[in-house]
Amino acid sequence: MNGLSRPRKGRVIAGVCAGLGRRYGMSAWTVRLLAILSCLLPGPQFVIYLILWVMMPSES
Repeated sequence: MNGLSRPRKGRVIAGVCAGLGRRYGMSAWTVRLLAILSCLLPGPQFVIYLILWVMMPSES
């Protein structure tokens, strides 16, 4: 399995969902859909996305 990093190709905003999808063997669009659907629930989804954006290294 690949490490957790934001890919250079296939990004939509920051590459967080694409990186998570690649790491866990899921389609990037599936992870994006789950992220969008989770925004319908109360919670800190946007904050978590921003934290992952800052903490996940970009693919070199």
